[in-house]
Amino acid sequence: MRILGIDPGLRTTGFGVLDVGAGQQLRYVASGVIQTTSVAQGNLPARLKLLFDGIGELSTRYQPDVAAVEIVFVNVNPKASLLLGQARGACVTALVARSLPVVEYTALQMKQAVAGHGKAAKAQVQAMVQRLLQLPAAPSHDAADALGLAITHAHASRAVHLLQTAGATRTTSGMYRQNR
Repeated sequence: MRILGIDPGLRTTGFGVLDVGAGQQLRYVASGVIQTTSVAQGNLPARLKLLFDGIGELSTRYQPDVAAVEIVFVNVNPKASLLLGQARGACVTALVARSLPVVEYTALQMKQAVAGHGKAAKAQVQAMVQRLLQLPAAPSHDAADALGLAITHAHASRAVHLLQTAGATRTTSGMYRQNR
């Protein structure tokens, strides 16, 4: 299974691609960021198009089986939350437009899965992602978060599969299904 992790942001969107092999072996494929800083800050539609196109290009290049996207949190600044939500929407729309299943995880869930506690600092997430994927250097904050989301889904999908095999009928509620 190939997983594309996306950490949405209006200025910088992180991405990470992992392959999950036999025995849940994780293999790093790629990571990086999509920057929208080349577009004027006031030109929101152009920035969203840049994100949409960038995510589409990643989907075409790496051919993932599923995408794991961070759920937007509401912060103190409502305007910032709305802008982040629009950036996230552009990313999710690009994935769904390519018929890619999308699962969602909160930052807390990702930090818990990667670092062992939900209040882990960005540097801790970077260090754990580097260690778990045996990378020669720590990825950038945004790329590390995206890889962390992919790692989270690799672990969660195994648990869901085991539950389904054991006869449980419930599936992950955060997955967008076709025609929904």
